[in-house]
Amino acid sequence: MDLGLVFGLCFGIGMILFGNKLEHGLIKDVMGGPAAIIVIGGATGAVIVQFPVDVLKNMGKWVGKMFKAHHVDAKALIEEIVDLATRARREGILGLEKLAPNVSDPFLSRALIMAIDGADSNTIRDTMEITMAQAEEEGETVGKAFEAMGGYAPTVGIIGAVLGLIQVMKNLSDIEAVGKGIATAFVATIYGVGISNLICMPLGGRIKLRAKEETMIKEMLLQGVLAIQEGTNPKLVRDRLSSYLKDSERQATEGGEGA
Repeated sequence: MDLGLVFGLCFGIGMILFGNKLEHGLIKDVMGGPAAIIVIGGATGAVIVQFPVDVLKNMGKWVGKMFKAHHVDAKALIEEIVDLATRARREGILGLEKLAPNVSDPFLSRALIMAIDGADSNTIRDTMEITMAQAEEEGETVGKAFEAMGGYAPTVGIIGAVLGLIQVMKNLSDIEAVGKGIATAFVATIYGVGISNLICMPLGGRIKLRAKEETMIKEMLLQGVLAIQEGTNPKLVRDRLSSYLKDSERQATEGGEGA
């Protein structure tokens, strides 16, 4: 599980509830089943209207993906590619035929198999870049869908508040009931703004960021395969791929090699 994502959600909601308590409010004051149904249902419906079915399916997939622990060891991938490059220099690229299906990353495996099967560098690059572009576009589109939901939720919350006020106006004779009714009506607005700014918008941005990170890793793997195909010296392969590491990771790698 991605503890950062879970912590962020819990911290944000917790601070809002804590602030509400400091204002002498009660949790039950901001709890409302009908308000949640109106906001979540209305915003979801708007997204269904805007985006095709395949995007909606991918939204569920990416939500599950975001809550899973995510850590790509780029340094380990580089070392794996360097080992493959060393073997290819010694035995030829056909020496990787039995290893290619069992490497740690499916994208790397597919690119290696293409190289082993005799595809030229341009074909490998074009084919794998299409795969990369499709994966990144999926993440971008899903991120935009969540951001769109975040844009709709506050407006739907206002609709929910107005619907509540309509019911209040039907019974103006009971002043006490009017006051409670107005307070309850605005719960939908809280849900709309809260869902937008605590869940939908941040999650959409995080998904787009994850998609870019995954594309960067795939680009590194592609460059590694092309270097192997060219017969590049393994040390030069490591130097080339190290440019994809973050500064802190690159410095640690260089420091380890120096030692």
